[in-house]
Amino acid sequence: MTQSAFPLARPGQTIGLLGGSFDPAHAGHVHITREAMKRFGLDRVWWLVSPGNPLKTTGPAPLVDRMAHARRIMQHPRVTVTDIETHLGTRYTAETLAALMHRYRGVRFVWLMGADNLAQFHFWQDWTWIMEHVPVGVLARPGDRISARMSPAARLYRHYRISGRASQMLGSSDPPAWCFVNVAMTAESSTAIRAQGGWAHSSDL
Repeated sequence: MTQSAFPLARPGQTIGLLGGSFDPAHAGHVHITREAMKRFGLDRVWWLVSPGNPLKTTGPAPLVDRMAHARRIMQHPRVTVTDIETHLGTRYTAETLAALMHRYRGVRFVWLMGADNLAQFHFWQDWTWIMEHVPVGVLARPGDRISARMSPAARLYRHYRISGRASQMLGSSDPPAWCFVNVAMTAESSTAIRAQGGWAHSSDL
């Protein structure tokens, strides 16, 4: 697993991007990453461990701790855990995507998210720019379909949705293009782990 701030990528590759605070990373993140590679025809997946979430008022654990824990949890030869946003100096997803597309010419990026993110995607900075510049893969528990499918983003881009049966086409599709697939997920969440006191990092010591 590469640990460079700027991972290697070749023109022609299709790379899924899973962003978040990973505070902490857990088995659910690992599961959806593996499912995304399988369902969406991805060559690799990069975990973008963010400096902080603009939509959250409280800061996450120190980045160095979150990175170290994520690398312990996610052991796969085609997955890279990176803090590239820190080095790019970007804060919002649209800014990050624009910088990556400029830096990695010829690489195809696919943005990955959970159904809960799609349901509130219209609150994201420049969310329509994201939809119109990269394919979006949405992974959800079977019970999460309704709120996500009724979201403003899903309604606005309903004509660009790729069926779950054709999900392998997402990585090679021109945006706007998005695909919603159901995957069996664990109930584990970063919020629950923190609430249960199961996330020890250096600032706790």
